[in-house]
Amino acid sequence: MTADLVTLTNRRRMNWITIVVLVLFHIGAVAALFMFSWRNLLVAAGLYYLAIGLGISMGYHRLHTHRSYKVPLFLEYFFAVCGALTLEGGPIFWVATHRIHHQKSDQPGDPHSPRDGAWWSHVGWIIFGEANHNNTKMMAKYAPDLAKHKFYLWLNNWHWIPMVALGLILLAVGGLPLMLWGICLRVVVGLHATWLVNSATHMWGARRFNTRDDSRNNWWVALMTFGEGWHNNHHAHPTSARHGLAWYEFDPSWIQIKLLKALGIAKAIRVASISSAVADREAA
Repeated sequence: MTADLVTLTNRRRMNWITIVVLVLFHIGAVAALFMFSWRNLLVAAGLYYLAIGLGISMGYHRLHTHRSYKVPLFLEYFFAVCGALTLEGGPIFWVATHRIHHQKSDQPGDPHSPRDGAWWSHVGWIIFGEANHNNTKMMAKYAPDLAKHKFYLWLNNWHWIPMVALGLILLAVGGLPLMLWGICLRVVVGLHATWLVNSATHMWGARRFNTRDDSRNNWWVALMTFGEGWHNNHHAHPTSARHGLAWYEFDPSWIQIKLLKALGIAKAIRVASISSAVADREAA
């Protein structure tokens, strides 16, 4: 294991800043439940789609990490800003961590494997160890393609700015209740949904492909994450833009990518099928 990986997976140090932020967000999420309105719910749902659906699933994961398809640079940047609204760090940090996960999946060096404990894979790896969200120089080694862009370097270092700006807008428009729903509750639900891909989909579900890791297809995680729960399919074909390979595996992000293709926006789409041994590149 390299020195950088040791730093990334160091479990001996509690990251108190992260712990305090997570505790405050969870308190805010509980408080939001006592301030329910249909407007607050609809705003939170719309922001959840932007942050998890576009930011994480279509952006940080399928586009920025695996380059499963191509879109114009302005749309790449937009997806990255949406990803920053999740409280999951900047694009370089997220992409680097996920690429390390694929290199070391369920092996020594995996940042978040359930083989090291379910709690560790879900959230322990975040609250213990070094805080690398802003260690752009180190993480850029695993995401050199993103590090070529000044915008991604800036967003990685200042990933909290979009969240703060959005929070202030919601506070001005709808007061504390709208801010708590659109920021705290929405972020907490999104965090746990994403963390379930790290934990649950390496513990529970079916295995279509005999991969070297413990990845599994989990339908209820897929529903929460716009198709990311078809994790065994993904680990078998990491560069495929399509994760739900069977007709019954609902994959909203793949549907949206196909829509972008039909509009002439998404190109160079990589697609795998159940019977394929490797992902086939689809000319688009």
